[in-house]
Amino acid sequence: MGNDLNILILSCGTRNKIVQYFKKELGSNGLVIATDCSDLAPALYEADKHFIVPRMGDEGYLDVILSICKENNIKAVLSLIDPELSLLAEHKQAFLDIGTMPIISDSDVVDMCFDKYKMFEFLVQNGFQTVKSYVDKEQFYMDVEAGIINYPVFVKPVQGSASINISKVTSKEEIELLFSRFDNLMIQEFMDGTEYGADVYIDMISGEPVSIFTKVKLKMRAGETDKSVSIKDKQLFELIKKFVKVIGFKGIIDIDIFKIKGEYYISEVNPRFGGGYPHAYESGINMPEMIINNINGNMNVNVIGEYEEGINMMKFNEIKVMRNKVIAFR
Repeated sequence: MGNDLNILILSCGTRNKIVQYFKKELGSNGLVIATDCSDLAPALYEADKHFIVPRMGDEGYLDVILSICKENNIKAVLSLIDPELSLLAEHKQAFLDIGTMPIISDSDVVDMCFDKYKMFEFLVQNGFQTVKSYVDKEQFYMDVEAGIINYPVFVKPVQGSASINISKVTSKEEIELLFSRFDNLMIQEFMDGTEYGADVYIDMISGEPVSIFTKVKLKMRAGETDKSVSIKDKQLFELIKKFVKVIGFKGIIDIDIFKIKGEYYISEVNPRFGGGYPHAYESGINMPEMIINNINGNMNVNVIGEYEEGINMMKFNEIKVMRNKVIAFR
């Protein structure tokens, strides 16, 4: 088993496609191993081998994952959920020490992705157009008075994911109510434009963006892209290249962008596979292969924009049925 390229996918949940793609790209060169805290996570059963692990917040969780890596000769590890990305980034060295490469950006970069206001400040300071954001509601009211921003706006947690607890509000009264009930909220401009998504791979060895796939989001469901169509725009590619270099990303990232009156605004970044990544893969953008190249010590060639425009993705539901599973109700 010495040279096997075994890859560990954490918190696989319902992301069956990602597991399938890695299995396809690895072929007979290694195993895809998946973990989840629930034995009803369907993607577990796509993997060559799987483990039911404690919840991510439980004590000893990291030790369990490290021991799985050691015992299964894991060469690379990645997670599909946001809270775990910070954990992986923070403990990157512990994985590297046992010969496992975490496919993740550095922890300060990951933390900025999950603090929407910090990301807003960084974008503004570095001259990128972005969505107007406020943590100080009084400053927001002043800007409304001055005509700099108008209702409706979004109120959302500064640190949140999967579009949870986002409210579209149309008045000062609603903002006051939300701010009195919840801590760590921010107010964000409502972007009335076209929403784009970008799947980007930044080579783990060279630190250069080697692949960018961009699409227009046609329909969203539960914070994920449900229908999209591939597009290519040199201006957008250049913006993304500049952005990822300035911030210093590594590995896989997913960027949300708005286009309003011909101008691009960077909204937010998930430093992991986005829910819409299958669109990129099925259009020939093979990030599992890029990860495998990096594990093997090889740099990837630049394939930015090497795909067709006008390829549509439409998600639909699939089911997995398991026999003889006894679930304890409590």
